[in-house]
Amino acid sequence: NFKIKFLSNNQSFENKDLSNDKYHLINIWASWCLPCKKEHPILIKLSKEDNLNLIGINYKDKKKSANNFLKDLGNPYNIILSDTDGTNSIAFGVFGVPETILINSKQTVIKKFIGPLDANDYKNILNAIYEN
Repeated sequence: NFKIKFLSNNQSFENKDLSNDKYHLINIWASWCLPCKKEHPILIKLSKEDNLNLIGINYKDKKKSANNFLKDLGNPYNIILSDTDGTNSIAFGVFGVPETILINSKQTVIKKFIGPLDANDYKNILNAIYEN
């Protein structure tokens, strides 16, 4: 269970707001994180998948820096949340950035990726979301 504020406003997003008809990829990232920049093209590719919602959790970052990062590199996320003090990310078991969690339509964590996503992770994510 989680409840995290949106990056753009003070409203909150909760796990109950996740749709039950898609997979969800939760990506914890920051504008100051060099490995986050490295994985960003993979996230852009994944954002084109119809069976997948991308949720970005901006970690211990300034709102302006996060928005500039997305403006410069492109925004792959369907939903962008903000974890300014890192406490929400700790609840996900995150130790640093980037980390990515794949959740199925039943809201069960099926994969966790520590570090930047790469081409092999991209294939594994596609295999997982289209295995049915």
